[in-house]
Amino acid sequence: MAVYQNREAYIPYSRQEIIELCLADGKIAEGDRQNFRDFCNILAAYYHFKLHRCLETLKTNFVPFDPDLDRQKQISDIVESLNLQSEENDLIDTFNTILERANYYPISKHTLDQALLEGSVFDLKTEVDFNDFETMICYGRGDVIDTITSKKWWFKKVEKEIDIYRRVVLLIKFKEEQHFKDKPVKHQELNFKPGKIYIYLYKNLSKLDLEFIFPNVKMSMNWKDRLLFGVPAVGAAIPLTLKIIPQIVLVIGVFIYLTLGHQPIAELQVKEEDVRNITPLLLAILSLIITMGGFAFKQYTNYQNKQIKFQKSITETLFYRSIANNSGVFKYIIDAAEEEECKEIILVYYHLLINNKALTPSQLDNCIEAWMEDRFNTKIDFDINKSLKNLEEIQAQITCQENSSYSSKQVSLLKRDNNYCQVLPLNEAKQAIDYVWDNIFQY
Repeated sequence: MAVYQNREAYIPYSRQEIIELCLADGKIAEGDRQNFRDFCNILAAYYHFKLHRCLETLKTNFVPFDPDLDRQKQISDIVESLNLQSEENDLIDTFNTILERANYYPISKHTLDQALLEGSVFDLKTEVDFNDFETMICYGRGDVIDTITSKKWWFKKVEKEIDIYRRVVLLIKFKEEQHFKDKPVKHQELNFKPGKIYIYLYKNLSKLDLEFIFPNVKMSMNWKDRLLFGVPAVGAAIPLTLKIIPQIVLVIGVFIYLTLGHQPIAELQVKEEDVRNITPLLLAILSLIITMGGFAFKQYTNYQNKQIKFQKSITETLFYRSIANNSGVFKYIIDAAEEEECKEIILVYYHLLINNKALTPSQLDNCIEAWMEDRFNTKIDFDINKSLKNLEEIQAQITCQENSSYSSKQVSLLKRDNNYCQVLPLNEAKQAIDYVWDNIFQY
């Protein structure tokens, strides 16, 4: 059983596509094709119900931490009496488990730090204060290379390859309010609620822009933008300074005349009648104030326009790539976990069904990976152990015929004999999964 460092367990096909891909292989008899579809459909129904319990657990434990919940004041005392730490732990544990079952994998803190250090697709300098978080969980899935078109030097468009995640899930819990009161930032400026949990789900997100999904991200100009901002400012300031030097000399002359008399102003080559005449002086000062004020306002406006463009880039990035947030994420990842586990079981069952001999877990794992690569040019790192465990857990009582008589026996969809794996034939497998479905409730 090979282990790959650059492959994922995620299967990039839907459950229905996997079913049709198996049937298109032509190794299931024509008379059994509908039986295979029926088996797959009832299997999906079983896992839908099974994982629905996990969804209810997530929703229940999320209630005290939901920033979107419109809570009634009357029940605040009841909420405070709950064991919030226990609910938080259950929420985090269930959340991690579901993401792993959906074949997501953790994105390390090191990867997030690299996103802050390296250049952004949108050419921004960003900063995230991770100390604001009491808990942070980040998962990704679908690590692929994509091609984007960007502008270079204002007129030329170039294509470049970027490394992206097809899906990114982020869960963060902010620290309590006192932490933010101790920081040099006003509480009313916060765009989140301290002590609450925020959950985000994004698609097609560049690895270089992972920091954009954090609500406390701070943006500023990078070195190139500062250069483009500073050079024109210096260039405009030089002729402006040369232009106002006579007015500055005149102001100095007035000051000297009022304090030391007319003799020192001669050294500045300022005429005494100009010093005595207050009108030109006022005009000079007013001209100086207007000119410098206009220049400062122009540069400030340019900076504000640049900031607006920055914010627009961030907003568009998150708007078009956002799939769900907070409690809405639960339904999506539960559905993803259902899909992945069903696809894995279907692939394992199919390959054991069509093989004339029993296979070891390692042989089966290599067989499925080779089948996906040969037939569909898709490289995956199949999680065989999880799939075999799920199949073994489906046990049932089925009726079988022996010598013109019927008997009932306990069976499992998968059995192992000296580490060799075998599955039930289609008819018995349908009976087994139907038995499990019928006996979910024993009232």
